[in-house]
Amino acid sequence: MAETQRDTTAQVDVENIGGIEDADVQFQQGITVLTGRNATNRTSFLRSIAAGLGSDDVSLKSDADSGHVELKIDGESYTRSLTQNRGTITFDGDPYLEDSTIADLFAFLLGSNEARRAVVAGADLREILMRPVDTVAIESEIQSLKSERDQIDSEIKQLSSVEDEIHNLEQRRNSIKETIEELADKRDELTAEIEAEDRSLSEQTENKAELDEILEKLQSARSDLKSVRFRLESERESIESLRDERTETSDELDALSEADYETKQIESQIEQTRGRIDELNRTITDLQTIIEYNSDVLAGKSDVVADALDEDSAGSVTDQLVDSTITCWTCGTNVEQSQVEQTTDRLRSLRDEHRERREELRNRLEELDSELREVNEQERRQEELTNRLSRLEDEIEERTATVEELQDERDELQEQVEALESEADELRDQTQTELIERHKQRNEYEFKLDQKRDELEDITAELEEKQDELERREELKQRREQVKEQLAETRSRIESIETNAIEAFNEEMETVLNLLDYENIDRVWIERKNIGSGKSNRNSQSAFELHIVRTNESGAVYEDTIDNLSESEREVIGLVFALAGYLVHEVHDTVPFMLLDSVEAIDSERISELVEYFSQFPDYLVVALLPEDAEALDEQHQYIEW
Repeated sequence: MAETQRDTTAQVDVENIGGIEDADVQFQQGITVLTGRNATNRTSFLRSIAAGLGSDDVSLKSDADSGHVELKIDGESYTRSLTQNRGTITFDGDPYLEDSTIADLFAFLLGSNEARRAVVAGADLREILMRPVDTVAIESEIQSLKSERDQIDSEIKQLSSVEDEIHNLEQRRNSIKETIEELADKRDELTAEIEAEDRSLSEQTENKAELDEILEKLQSARSDLKSVRFRLESERESIESLRDERTETSDELDALSEADYETKQIESQIEQTRGRIDELNRTITDLQTIIEYNSDVLAGKSDVVADALDEDSAGSVTDQLVDSTITCWTCGTNVEQSQVEQTTDRLRSLRDEHRERREELRNRLEELDSELREVNEQERRQEELTNRLSRLEDEIEERTATVEELQDERDELQEQVEALESEADELRDQTQTELIERHKQRNEYEFKLDQKRDELEDITAELEEKQDELERREELKQRREQVKEQLAETRSRIESIETNAIEAFNEEMETVLNLLDYENIDRVWIERKNIGSGKSNRNSQSAFELHIVRTNESGAVYEDTIDNLSESEREVIGLVFALAGYLVHEVHDTVPFMLLDSVEAIDSERISELVEYFSQFPDYLVVALLPEDAEALDEQHQYIEW
C-alpha cells in the first residue's frame, strides 16, 4: 500500500503527443480526475504520463514529426522525446523506468491494457501474470543446483566407506606396533647373546679385531643391500601402478577429445535465442495492442478511436460507426468494417503463431543452457585429465630414473657384500660360524624393524588423510542440505508467485464484489491447475482457470462464463486481475503512478467505489472520467477539466 501522502507535486509537460499539441499540468498525490467528454485527449494525456515513466505505447500527433514529454516528481526530472523518420518512431531521453514491461501490464490500466483485456478475451491469464518473471533463469538455476547436488552425492558416495577404512587402518597400526615390540625384544636378546659370546672369544682369536671390523661392515652392507632391494621393488610396483593409471587417464582423455565442443557457438546461439524471444515479446505486445484497439473500434468505443486521432478529425467518429465503413485509426482513411475484422483475425493468427514460436524458442533455450553446462563440465574434466596425465608422466620419469640409480647401487652393494664375505671366511674359524649367524639374524631383525617403522609411519599418514576425508564428508553433507533447501526454494519460487497472484486476485475480487454489490454474482475466483507433464518446469506448467459463480432467480447456484457477464462486470474483473499483478509484483516499489480510463461501462456509483479502493495502492492515481461519472466522487480530490 502507498505510504503516508506527502505534499509532493507532480508536473507533466506534453508537446505533440497523441492528440495533444501542448499541455502543462500539475497535480498532487492521491486521486486526480481528468473530466471531459470523449475525444478530448484525456487518454493521450494518460499515455503521455506513461511515456514519461518509460512506456513505448504512445504515438506522435499526426501532423508532427517530433514530440516531447517531461515528468517532474520529487524534485527530479524525467524526459522522453519522440522523433518520426519515414514512418518509424524513435525514442530518446531519460525516463523514470528503464524497462516498463511490468508497469505497462499492471499500472497503466488504459482501455487497451493487456491484463484487463486478457480477462475479457479469455486469454492465458497465467502467461500475463508470469511474464515479468524470468522463468528461464530460474530453470537454469535449478539445473545448476541439481548438478551441484549430484556432484556432492557422488563425492559422499566415494567417501561412504571411509569409517571402515579408518577402522581397518587402526587395526593394522596396532598390529604393526605389536610386531615392532616383538622384533625389538628378539633383537635385544640376540644382542645380549652376541655380546656374551664376544667376551668368551676375545681371548681365542688373534685376528678378532680385524674380523669384527669386517663383520660390522658386512652387516652394514647386507642391511643396505636389503633396503635397496626393498626400495627397488617398491619403486617398480609404483611405476606399474602409475602406468596403469596413465593408460586409464589417457583412454578417458582420448574419449573426451573425440567430441567437438563449440562453447562459443552455443553461447552465441543462447544470446541469439534470448534476443529472438525478446523481439517476439515486443512483437506480441504490439500485436495485442493493435488487436485490442481494433476490437474497441469494432465494438463502437468512440472515445478510444477519437483519442487515437487528432482533435480535428474526432468529431464524426460516432456517425461513422453506424455505417458499413469506418475510419482507420492508423491512417485516417475510410475502410470497410469487414476489412478491419479480417485484418484483426489475421493479426490474432499471427500473434498466436508468434506465441507458439516463442514457446519453441524457450524450450530451445533450455536445451542450449543444458548443453552449455555439459560442455563446460566436459572441458573442465578434459583440463583436469590433461594436468593429471602430465603429472603422471613426470612421476613415472622420476621413478624410472630412481630405479636406474637403485639398480646401480644394488649391484655395487652386492659386489661389496661378496667381497666382505670372502674376507670374513678367510679370518673366521668354525667356532665363530655360530656367532656370525647370530649377527646375520640380528641384522634381519634390524631390517624388519626399519620396514615396520616405515610401514607404521605410512599408515599413520594415511589415517590422518582418512580423518580429513571424514571431516570433508561431514562438510559435504552440510552443503548438500543447503543445496537441497536452495533447490526446494528455487523450485517453489514460480509456484509461490502463482499462488500469491491467485490469492491476491481472489481476496481482492471478493472485497470488490462486496464493495460494488453485484447482486447476481456470488463469487469470482481463479483456480491453479497443473497441465502437461515432463521433467522440466516449462513442460509441466500450470494454468489459471477463471470461475464465475452465479445464482438464478430460483436461488439455484451455477457456474457461468465471462462471455455471459455484462460489460460492466467484465471490466471490473479485468481491473481486479490487473490489480492482482500490481500487488504480487510489488509494482508500487517500481513506479508511483497508476493510470486508469475506459471505465464508462461501469455505473457512476461503482466507479466512485472502485476508484477510492484502487487509490490506497499507488502514490498517484490519475483517472479519466466523463463529467457525469466524476460527480459521484468526493469533492476533496483534484479535478482537471479537458
